[in-house]
Amino acid sequence: MDRIDSMKAFTRVVESGGFAAAARGMGLSRSAVSKAVNSLESYLSAQLLRRSTRQVTPTETGLAFYDRCVRILAELDEAVSAVSELQERPKGRLRVNAAMSFGTMHLSRVAADFMAMHPDVQVELALTDRFVDPIEEGFDVTLRIAEAGPSTSLVSREIAPARRVLCASPAYLNEAGEPESPTDLRQHRCLHYGYLGSGSQWRLVGPHGDRSYAIGCVMWSNNGEVLRDAALCHQGIALLPTFIVGEALQSGLLRTILTDFSPPEIMLCALYPRHRHLSSRVRLFVDLLEERFASRPYWDLVE
Repeated sequence: MDRIDSMKAFTRVVESGGFAAAARGMGLSRSAVSKAVNSLESYLSAQLLRRSTRQVTPTETGLAFYDRCVRILAELDEAVSAVSELQERPKGRLRVNAAMSFGTMHLSRVAADFMAMHPDVQVELALTDRFVDPIEEGFDVTLRIAEAGPSTSLVSREIAPARRVLCASPAYLNEAGEPESPTDLRQHRCLHYGYLGSGSQWRLVGPHGDRSYAIGCVMWSNNGEVLRDAALCHQGIALLPTFIVGEALQSGLLRTILTDFSPPEIMLCALYPRHRHLSSRVRLFVDLLEERFASRPYWDLVE
């Protein structure tokens, strides 16, 4: 490998946390990646990585060199991309990952429109509610709905707020009564989002600050559409994002309650590996997401 390829191998090892994962992402053998990093360390006369049987971590020198490598490789990609885009349209495969509910309800149309706009691009859309490591699994863009957090290996671009509300059907509220404060949720049938059947509290921000309140949970699910449908069948109160319940709220089939209280803010974010942030396919797709969903998304046009 030449010096640039060795730098690419080194940054992949840092970002993926090991030689094997880096090798899979680059389509190389583990020994080839290891040889490239060893050659780089020999050239620099410096140890860049600490190696153990369990993990590989950068040294202090390695971290500083990693930051420089990311900038250098980004500038190189930008130069190549600029020349390429002058000569040809975006092409190739774009691998996108998103949560099941958001993907089926809102992302499929965006993907179809993107392919119509860029016919030389093929979109692979993988929907799953499990946590995905974008680098380990080779995704170009991963959409997450969560509190934004820092990452050394991923660029996070906020696309739109993902507002969540407490809601129930009018029929349920007529029969069970409408809670007057979050403390009343203990006496209500609550529909809880989560992988484990242990949800017993909801965290809400209200006039008295950020607090957790006990709930009377009767159903757990890791899929928001399941909980929405249970609420539509008058089975209780759900705490769900408006991208799932917006249409039901707009039609009056569900009604928001306890409007002075809301869960902590979360965002719809597009995550992509730093070394791919200048890819025209990634950039154009994320730009389209922002165009469609930024500011106040269509599913949120309800009070």
